[in-house]
Amino acid sequence: MLSPPLDAAAIARLVPHAGAMCLLDRALAWDAVRIRCETGRHAAPANPLRRDGRLPAVCGVEFALQAMALHGALTGGALNGGEAPPRAGFLSSLRELTLAAARLDDIPGPLAVTAEALAAETRGCIYRFEVAAGATVLLAGQAAVMLPEAAP
Repeated sequence: MLSPPLDAAAIARLVPHAGAMCLLDRALAWDAVRIRCETGRHAAPANPLRRDGRLPAVCGVEFALQAMALHGALTGGALNGGEAPPRAGFLSSLRELTLAAARLDDIPGPLAVTAEALAAETRGCIYRFEVAAGATVLLAGQAAVMLPEAAP
């Protein structure tokens, strides 16, 4: 996975998330199949996914979905002068989800967010993902995302 790292501002230009909902701090490496990102935003008191001051571990799926969206943008040519705005996808399936923590906000960071494309087409994709702190996998699973047709 040889690629230059991206910071949060570069990521925000490539994903269909805005403001506080852009949850990734850095994209460390990617290739045609995988992406590896990092974030400390799970511990942010202002994280928009927190409920009653806590960030449930299942919210880590959203971190993984954003890594998937970023990977799609990076491998779809967005960094090479692509003019199309990021397309929002819709989670259609979540399989084999395992949670090894009850919450994320009390986990020392940063968190590593990785995603591996199993299938990718114009109308959707399937990724295997993992969110970890050091060598401890906090959640993992497989997600399918449907993408709407691009506007003419």
